[in-house]
Amino acid sequence: MSAPPSEIRVDGVRHAYNGRDVLHDVSLTLPAGQTIAFVGPDGVGKSTLLGLIAGVRHLQTGSIHTLGVDVSNKAEREAFLTRLAFMPQGLGKNLYPTLSVRENIDFFGRLFALDATTRANRITHLLDSTGLAPFPNRPAGQLSGGMKQKVSLCCSLVHNPDLLILDEPTTGVDPLSRRQFWALVDQMRAERPSMTVIVSTAYMDEAERFSWLVAMNDGRILASAPTADVKKQTGTTTVEAAYTSMLPEADQKEISDFTIPPYQDDGSPPVIDAENLTRQFGSFKAVDNVSFRIKRGEIFGFLGSNGCGKSTTMKMLTGLLDITSGTATLFGRKVTPGDMSTRMRIGYMSQGFSLYEELTVRQNLMLQAELFRLPVAEAKKRVAEMLSSFRLDEQADSRPTGLPLGIRQRLQLAAACINTPDILILDEPTSGVDPAARDMFWKHLVALSRDQHVTIFVSTHFMNEAARCDRISLMDKGKVLAMGTPDEIIQEAHAATLEDAFIAFLEHAGNSVNAASTPQQQASASTAPARKIPPYTRWFSRCWAFARREAVELTRDRLRLMFAILGPTILLLISAYSVSFDINTIRYTVADYDHTHASRELVEQFRGSHYFHETAYSPDRETVETRIRQGQVALGLDIPDGFGRDLAAGRNPTVGVVIDGAMPFLSANVRAYVDAVLLTYAASMQKTLPPSAMAHLTPVTIVPRFVYNQEFRSIYAMTPGTIMLALILIPTMLTALGVVREKEIGSIMNLYASPASSGQYLVGKQLPYVALAIIAYLVLVVLSVTVLGVPLKGSFIGLTIGALLYILACTGLGLLISTFVSSQVAAIFGTAIICLIMSANFSGLLYPISTLTGVTYYLAETFPASWFQLICLGSFTKGLGVTSFLSMYAALGTFAAVYMLGARLFLKKQDS
Repeated sequence: MSAPPSEIRVDGVRHAYNGRDVLHDVSLTLPAGQTIAFVGPDGVGKSTLLGLIAGVRHLQTGSIHTLGVDVSNKAEREAFLTRLAFMPQGLGKNLYPTLSVRENIDFFGRLFALDATTRANRITHLLDSTGLAPFPNRPAGQLSGGMKQKVSLCCSLVHNPDLLILDEPTTGVDPLSRRQFWALVDQMRAERPSMTVIVSTAYMDEAERFSWLVAMNDGRILASAPTADVKKQTGTTTVEAAYTSMLPEADQKEISDFTIPPYQDDGSPPVIDAENLTRQFGSFKAVDNVSFRIKRGEIFGFLGSNGCGKSTTMKMLTGLLDITSGTATLFGRKVTPGDMSTRMRIGYMSQGFSLYEELTVRQNLMLQAELFRLPVAEAKKRVAEMLSSFRLDEQADSRPTGLPLGIRQRLQLAAACINTPDILILDEPTSGVDPAARDMFWKHLVALSRDQHVTIFVSTHFMNEAARCDRISLMDKGKVLAMGTPDEIIQEAHAATLEDAFIAFLEHAGNSVNAASTPQQQASASTAPARKIPPYTRWFSRCWAFARREAVELTRDRLRLMFAILGPTILLLISAYSVSFDINTIRYTVADYDHTHASRELVEQFRGSHYFHETAYSPDRETVETRIRQGQVALGLDIPDGFGRDLAAGRNPTVGVVIDGAMPFLSANVRAYVDAVLLTYAASMQKTLPPSAMAHLTPVTIVPRFVYNQEFRSIYAMTPGTIMLALILIPTMLTALGVVREKEIGSIMNLYASPASSGQYLVGKQLPYVALAIIAYLVLVVLSVTVLGVPLKGSFIGLTIGALLYILACTGLGLLISTFVSSQVAAIFGTAIICLIMSANFSGLLYPISTLTGVTYYLAETFPASWFQLICLGSFTKGLGVTSFLSMYAALGTFAAVYMLGARLFLKKQDS
């Protein structure tokens, strides 16, 4: 076979979201085996283009050939994915928080069908190379931002790809971790020189290290050439200057330098005062005796490595976290969570996006204004000002979902400023924001500080931003390393730049910049070709990778696990003890106008039944109806005058029976019990009255016989129905969250960028929930027989086969719902409504399906609950076995297959 073309070719690519073009007729050619940097502002199409090149995004117009593979050809693209590693934008976006470092990397190794030996060797090599070897068992959710990105890179590199695509991998990462990250990439490229690396970055200084530069603006390519050539052609010495020179004149003005007036201390007391501030989580000290004072109108910068305690300190100052020890005051008042008057004067922007995805940009700002109790007219004015100041007018009626990260950050900062605060606490406000937008942010902050004397407490990873602060504090591992003006910090570290000073202080504190070295033998083992796995084994290997990961997450999520096992059990017990159609105590009253022996005998007949309980005597019919209307009794007997006389004369006597019909099902049972008592009374009268008197009375005696439920206890009918309901409600709701949850957090990209198929993904997702549902089923059967006393008269094997097929159908239904909804809330509510309505009304739980007519009958027949209900009732009450359920098995198996096929069709293996 000839070697594939060693280039990436993009021809005439256009791409749009909701009718808005983000890429305009893009064409370029990129060489293989190079390091390629994509630079440009937020929203210019960098991430979209990288996704199209990787084949994880659907190509709308044009053509793309990645290393000789036509990404629009599904078969070629799927085969190529074994050579690709795609790391999406966001800190640890492709990681699973509850999985440990090793388990995350192992999952990716399994996903790419690496054998156990190869996986172990490469994991060990990657952990040693990144300095993560001491933390193999730490959950990814407990890692700092820099460590998350290292783990993400390890996951991407575990299968030795030919093409590595990193979408802003160092966004939100401190300078030390950024240097460590790129040292690791350099080391990996040294081990595998043929690997092509494509990176988009918000840091222009990072682009300097790449051999090829692609500059983008407004969905178009400004330049695509070797980095040195771009700088030479533009007559500049840096990538940032080269990029700026290629922009339109209006955009160049936005990036121009601006001066910050020197801070003038007005002599007022400190606005923020922290003394020995400490926050402890268990035995871990996130913040350790931190002290600082910030004056009115001062810009105070917080710098430090990821996870050093910056965000924790800020949350303590806002009252969002309790202070373990030490003191903190704002405006001279001690920080307390309930001090709303102080909090109304503070604007806070969290590190993660904390606004509402369901609301538009304008609605989010309006809500913030209302929360700060601004009058309606003033609120509308402030919203308009924020939209204009932060250039959000074009996105005003768009929802934050899908907006570029930089625009979302602008929205958060606008929301923090909506109440015209006296203190702004900003936790990495410009993380992931392009240089032009960062300058716009800072112009706004400087105006607030110098013109309106707003005190600004800001954390940042950008050294040029830190240099703009009046004073800065360097933190590491919860402690303050240095504090002072940027110039003082540089002089103290004897460094040339603020970044060098920052690195020097961190190194002095025991951190290292360089990637860890690894033995040559181990490095050779890590790059050795993986053993070939047969295709049929590979299919199950990838399926098992998803199943194993889902199972591990389930076992560590105690709430979900408890819900999966105890949910059906609680539902069964509550239904058994609280939902019953048995009638043991019917409260009744009597209005006897006859007062004869015959009427008293009739009343005695009711008194002798344990189903009836007599209450106070009613003197007339009006009293009977009043007591029924007020709910005091459910039954009233109205014995008219002449009842005994008519009975003695052989005339059919009449008796008025008034029943509370508010609950039709119960009232029908009451009527049946009354009929039974009256028939018994008539039979007893036959023995005492003369034959002539009985000639015209009813000659028939009714003796009912119940074939299967001789005791006529509703628990014998309700328990099988509750098992049916529990097995469709809980497992379906749990699986309905499976796919849509990954869509929301972004880990679905692991499927798009892997050689695993949608079918493997869905089956892997389904298996752990099937196992949990089977355990729940066994518990339900044992409880039904032992605790509730409902005998299983039929075949347990027959019931179990039906339950397994039913569970497969229910979990398949959950996955089907999960594939076409867009939020977990919609998945939960949609699943609950569908399952409850269909299972309660069209399954035979309350009344036989044979009584349904028209559309309702066909609805029952086309839902699995009705078929399993027949199996449950047949097994528990009728003593039926496997051979009696063959048609039900076939129906349930068909449902399971159809639902999974539908989910497979709905789950596309590319983003739009």
